[in-house]
Amino acid sequence: MFYDKVKESAAYIQGRTSQRPTTGIILGSGLGSLVDIMEDKTVIPYAEIPNFPQSSVAGHAGNLVIGRIGQEMIAAMQGRFHYYEGFTMKEVTYPIYVMKLLGIENLIVTNACGGINRGFTPGDLMILTDYINMLGNNSLIGENDERFGVRFPDMSEAYSLELIQKAEKTAEKLGIDYKKGIYAIFSGPCYETAAEIRAYERLGADAIGMSTVPETIAANYLGMKVLGIACITNMATGIAKTKHSHEEVVRIANESSEKLCGWVKQLLLDWQEEGKG
Repeated sequence: MFYDKVKESAAYIQGRTSQRPTTGIILGSGLGSLVDIMEDKTVIPYAEIPNFPQSSVAGHAGNLVIGRIGQEMIAAMQGRFHYYEGFTMKEVTYPIYVMKLLGIENLIVTNACGGINRGFTPGDLMILTDYINMLGNNSLIGENDERFGVRFPDMSEAYSLELIQKAEKTAEKLGIDYKKGIYAIFSGPCYETAAEIRAYERLGADAIGMSTVPETIAANYLGMKVLGIACITNMATGIAKTKHSHEEVVRIANESSEKLCGWVKQLLLDWQEEGKG
């Protein structure tokens, strides 16, 4: 059973470290350097965790890192799993279920994505305020296990207003410029056409990418508070003047990584002072 597989994965991780994380972080393409500022780290390759999927995407290291930033205990995913790789939705979101059994209460999801809002520029950081799921699929489809969550979970606050406000307060304290907007998911692995981007723009999307939404849905279902921060690595098709390449996406994400890492680190320190709520 799915629950038993998740329980086995969580038990293995707990057997590798005495630390008990309460905050989870998913690090997108080029954003994995956050683990460099973590202390007392235990690095567990995905390949060693029973039942865990494995990603082969460039820019994704493929490790679960347990450690701390300040006194905040963290479980950080260096690399995620994507629908376009051929994973099922349950496989894409499998680590979120494991995090739940590890005791994770708050989840920070990051990604590298394309800008649709014409007021954005590559290198901008955007707080996610909502999402548009146009995959034609949902990570909760299938038999429901009440031990995880209810059959019909609410998504009216997919990204926690409380955590958004705390992230804004921290950004202002650090002098970090940021955007806010709606994230749309596209299945990939090809980039979107200009016509598709025009359609997403009319639907109200500010940015578009190939991840994050399945994990956001699963985390809300599991009772976690979610904060999403996206790195705008390129302008979307029809808005950009050049063609896309994954290498360029990773390059811009790497350049923005220091700013994002500083933001997240200070945010976690601020949480400790104020209490996460």
